[in-house]
Amino acid sequence: MQKVRPGTTEEAALQSDLIFDIGLHEGQDTEFYLKKGFRVVAVEADEDHCKAVAEKFADAVADGRLTIVNKALAKEAGTVTFYKSAFSVWSTLDPEFDKRNRRQGMETTLCEVEATTMADLLQEFGVPYYIKLDIEGLDVVALQGLRFSNELPAYISMESEKDSFRALRREFEILEGLGYDEFKIVPQQRVWRQQPPRPALEGVYVPHRFEKGSSGMFGEEAPGQWMSSEEAIEKYKRVFLRYVLVGDDPYVPKWAEFIFRYGMGIRNGWYDTHARIGAKA
Repeated sequence: MQKVRPGTTEEAALQSDLIFDIGLHEGQDTEFYLKKGFRVVAVEADEDHCKAVAEKFADAVADGRLTIVNKALAKEAGTVTFYKSAFSVWSTLDPEFDKRNRRQGMETTLCEVEATTMADLLQEFGVPYYIKLDIEGLDVVALQGLRFSNELPAYISMESEKDSFRALRREFEILEGLGYDEFKIVPQQRVWRQQPPRPALEGVYVPHRFEKGSSGMFGEEAPGQWMSSEEAIEKYKRVFLRYVLVGDDPYVPKWAEFIFRYGMGIRNGWYDTHARIGAKA
């Protein structure tokens, strides 16, 4: 069920066959969405990734099923600084993320790129059925861009905050403020194990092998049970212990991290928060 909110100003129409892939990267997620029969608007700041994906999916681009927007998604349109990391999944607009990357020994190239906003995307393409967000450090900015849309996507997923539990709670506050009231927490290090259900719960059924770095299944096909924000936050308390000890920027020395991680059987990983407009809509 879509939620139409009074007092909004953007008259963007819902597109039930459309997905926004915000953070296209190498196109692993876009490939899955296309195979399931959805049209895709893919947003990516890295020109090299855009060119490679456009070539790989030339047929989908030619027939209008795939639109690639070679821009960063930011709070305001214009020109922004893009920190292009040697480890490409960590490329970001956020200088604090870049500092973390440099602490991990990753080289960065600074680029000036054009930026768009969520409001502009909605105005041009309409409201998608589902939005995947994976833009290091800017997911919340993208969420906030939905505030003035007259309708909301049925589903959203985003890489969860890893450094601040207060910021994680803020993510849930923003999602609930928009109208999302049911959530799933999906371990991304296990995405490769996911198997699309048959019959399909989203789009058409396709057999698919998820590569490392993929966001995986979405909507009703995302693994796990829907839960309240309170239940999700409680579950994240345990996740955050792992982040602190063996995350991307741990508080413990590397040697201690290694001993703890392998001695206790704990592996580094990350989680996505999936949200839907559920029973309260």
